[in-house]
Amino acid sequence: QVHDELIFEVPKKELDATAELVSGVMSGAARLDVPLVVDTGFGDNWDEAH
Repeated sequence: QVHDELIFEVPKKELDATAELVSGVMSGAARLDVPLVVDTGFGDNWDEAH
């Protein structure tokens, strides 16, 4: 299992649109025989976002 994270600072009003965009881009970043699953989380700090 490989675990990578990206952290973005985004205005609250743009959270949903940003999550959708980032998930779409990351999910299609490579052609694989298995799905590339992307999870998103929100919070004022790393702990809250998980």
